[in-house]
Amino acid sequence: MPLAAYRRALPLLRIPFSVYLMPVYWFGLSALREPFSIGRAVAVFVVLHLLAYPASNGYNSYYDRDEDSIGGLKHPPKVSPELLHLVWLFDALAVLGSLWLSWWFGALVIGYLLVSKAYSFEGIRLKKYPLLSTLVVIVFQGAYTFLMTQIGVGASSTEIHTPQNLLLALVSSLFLCGSYPLTQVYQHQEDSRRGDQTLSLRLGVRGTFVFAGLGLLAGAATLAVAYIWRQELPNLLIFLIATGPVVVLFLGWARAVWQNPAAASFERTMRMNQVSSLCLSAAFLLMLLRHWL
Repeated sequence: MPLAAYRRALPLLRIPFSVYLMPVYWFGLSALREPFSIGRAVAVFVVLHLLAYPASNGYNSYYDRDEDSIGGLKHPPKVSPELLHLVWLFDALAVLGSLWLSWWFGALVIGYLLVSKAYSFEGIRLKKYPLLSTLVVIVFQGAYTFLMTQIGVGASSTEIHTPQNLLLALVSSLFLCGSYPLTQVYQHQEDSRRGDQTLSLRLGVRGTFVFAGLGLLAGAATLAVAYIWRQELPNLLIFLIATGPVVVLFLGWARAVWQNPAAASFERTMRMNQVSSLCLSAAFLLMLLRHWL
């Protein structure tokens, strides 16, 4: 019986949903020009995408107790105490794995885990504050994770702190600034019921798409400046080609929402997340391979 309870709780960790956060990982690696260990890169991926992110997802689910669709789950199971046990287990494994790689990387992973819990924990619940929660997400899932990935694989401090690299870290946050409100656009009713004033709820459905478009455009423009500065025009071309489907899908979705706000649905949000994540990951992975092969 206890094992069955843990199996029922496991989907709330939403491990497949962590795939949507992969672009920042590949982006951080693609920006490095000095050699790094493939083994360390694999270990960083495991710590972040298979342990830390699922622990954060599970903790968020434990306190949200969603009844409607959430990221990665159209019909989430009911929350149980076993979910919190799994969260602590994944937290512990993420911390141990990160400390095994380096103390500095471990400290950053611990910081990420603590902030992600403050986002959901009922005693703090940053999620209630639209601007503060958005700022926390775009910083910690953007530039913070970008730099944390590079530190995890053993990149030198000199390379990490170059102005061009820091500008790319900023780009990752700008992209999050554009995409994050879109992940909330179908949850307005659920968020209102809980009293969470998310940015998307404050902006409204149409306002969310306008804000997202401006954020993504700012990210793309800054990325172009960074690649020109780094004399990496082929990377800029790869990015433009790879994100073509994302732009087409976003504009089509925005048009549908303008005609009927009900088009801001769970299914369309997940499709947008899937396409954008896969296209961006493919682009940055191709840049990485192009440099090293």
